[in-house]
Amino acid sequence: MTGTATVVWDDALAKYDFGAGHPLAPIRVQLAMMLATDLGLVNRDNVDIVLPDQIDDDLLLTVHDPDFVAAVKAASRDASDVNIARGLGTADVPTFAGMHEAARAVCGATLAATRAVHEGRSLHAINLAGGLHHSMPGAASGFCVYNDIAVSIQYLLDNGVERIAYIDVDVHHGDGVQAAFWDDPRVLTISLHESGRSLFPGTGYPTEIGGPDALGFAVNVALPPGTGDNDWLRAFHGVVPPLLENFAPEILFTQQGCDSHAEDPLAHLELSVDGQRETYGTLHDLAHQFAGGRWIAVGGGGYSWVDVVPRAWSHLMGYVVGAPVDPATRLPDQWRDMVSDRLRVTAPRVMTDGVTPNVRLWEHGYDPASPIDAAVLRTREAVYPWHGLAADPYHGF
Repeated sequence: MTGTATVVWDDALAKYDFGAGHPLAPIRVQLAMMLATDLGLVNRDNVDIVLPDQIDDDLLLTVHDPDFVAAVKAASRDASDVNIARGLGTADVPTFAGMHEAARAVCGATLAATRAVHEGRSLHAINLAGGLHHSMPGAASGFCVYNDIAVSIQYLLDNGVERIAYIDVDVHHGDGVQAAFWDDPRVLTISLHESGRSLFPGTGYPTEIGGPDALGFAVNVALPPGTGDNDWLRAFHGVVPPLLENFAPEILFTQQGCDSHAEDPLAHLELSVDGQRETYGTLHDLAHQFAGGRWIAVGGGGYSWVDVVPRAWSHLMGYVVGAPVDPATRLPDQWRDMVSDRLRVTAPRVMTDGVTPNVRLWEHGYDPASPIDAAVLRTREAVYPWHGLAADPYHGF
């Protein structure tokens, strides 16, 4: 990378907190930011550390229904004021005092990253506290109150950006972002996730391809449980690069949930930190190849708080700031000691799981008996014709 990178952070973002026992604990992001800092990634000369933007409710209303925002405000004032019809007060989204302000702050943080890239102050920008991709226009869902991604993408559209590619590598389908831009051909949404047959939210099938004015602009790769590094990367390369080349986005926006890891307690894929690192490097390269290097990255899911999230997202941070972390790097003693003192657990020692991904690219052959190859072909057949691309496995891989 050449140029400045923006990292958005404020300790106040930890107020987005559903309470003890909830998987989406703010400690996940705090540990990742601490590790990235101790690895020397955040305080580099080419990195601007900025606070979240202070946004008003009008920006939320560009994406969310007024009645939903009013319901969140009510729950924010009185946590006992649940509204199940709006997704508030469920096991996934329990209400808490200050919910509205905390969720709005996450949107402000992602907007700060977005504006840094859009205004040309940085080539890359990241908000690890963001990535709330399940929130719908009229309801909270899947740990997500307001959809920070949709708010920022809509901001870009409203400020003249005409082509935005959104890639979601979280293990769960990026349903809320897909819904927000379902019928808008200015936004290409691509989600690679565990199949909805085995995982929340039960959507994200290849046949979900967009509304009548945007057919082919919603792209879904539904992967079978047990998919590991090599097959995941094979699926990614079998679908994503030709679409990006054809679409020619002005900005690449990515959601980087790391719950695809084998140790994640809420899903069933089998990626390693090393496979995830390979994904981050590929996304970085695609941003430079097809979007002039303009890349906005946000966090997302990831529920192995100590062993996975801090290492995965520090690798991500490395690519964002132009200093990829060698997998053999030992984790700093001060970080490991802090984890031991604070959480009473033993932290990993190195930035690798000891795996070397070996991607079998499509030019090496198509296997009709492979569930991965079949999943890729279903996606290509569903969306490629709408972009004038050949869908069969012997073209374009």
